[in-house]
Amino acid sequence: MKIIKLSAIDSTNSYLKELSKGYAVEDGLVVVAARQTHGRGQMGSQWLSQASKSLTFSMFKRFEDLPARDAEKVLFAVSLATKETLERLNIPGLSIKWPNDILSYNKKIGGILIENQLQGSNIVGSIIGLGLNVNNEDLSELPQASSLYLSTGKTYDLDTILRDLAKEMQLQLQLIATTPLETFQKKYEDSMFRRGKVSVFEDAFRNRFNGIILGVSSQGKLKISLEDDSVKEFGLKEIKLLF
Repeated sequence: MKIIKLSAIDSTNSYLKELSKGYAVEDGLVVVAARQTHGRGQMGSQWLSQASKSLTFSMFKRFEDLPARDAEKVLFAVSLATKETLERLNIPGLSIKWPNDILSYNKKIGGILIENQLQGSNIVGSIIGLGLNVNNEDLSELPQASSLYLSTGKTYDLDTILRDLAKEMQLQLQLIATTPLETFQKKYEDSMFRRGKVSVFEDAFRNRFNGIILGVSSQGKLKISLEDDSVKEFGLKEIKLLF
């Protein structure tokens, strides 16, 4: 495993994206930063991290003949790899909050950002970013966030967690070529936060309503059973889970 370590960078995803433009990036290359100044999340949101407390890294994964329609396989595989790695560390209350947040109980400890590179109708490469709160001791300014330390009272070696995460991500991503989408999808759904429970949601127009998370579609949309027993699918930024 080849790892590039940086003391500080605006975004490891952006760094790896620029690197891949003029260089044949090695499959599985990892870029990790001790401090990330402008980390990015889904749809332009910002990922905040603390220097030497959080783990912020990106991995480049090369694919052959992965149809763009199977893009959700990448997110499912990375989400499951992250959760399974943390389960081996006995982090309590782990779940995946749709689409790309990793929770301990009901608080966010990690987030995933995937940027796919297309050639025709196929994905030829993915830049996979992961931000994980590890040894953060004070997140009082972010009441919805937590860390491995806050969940367990233990401190962790960032390099060890990085290697374990990268190894598991590579393993799961290698299975994409031979594993049906439905297999990844079911495992992802089995790990979803508040699946099967009545929850309160807010749509893009700030209308609140009750519903039950059923799972996700093959396109990665959130499937919700509404009070009139109809099922509706929602994309990114079309809905927010309140409680």
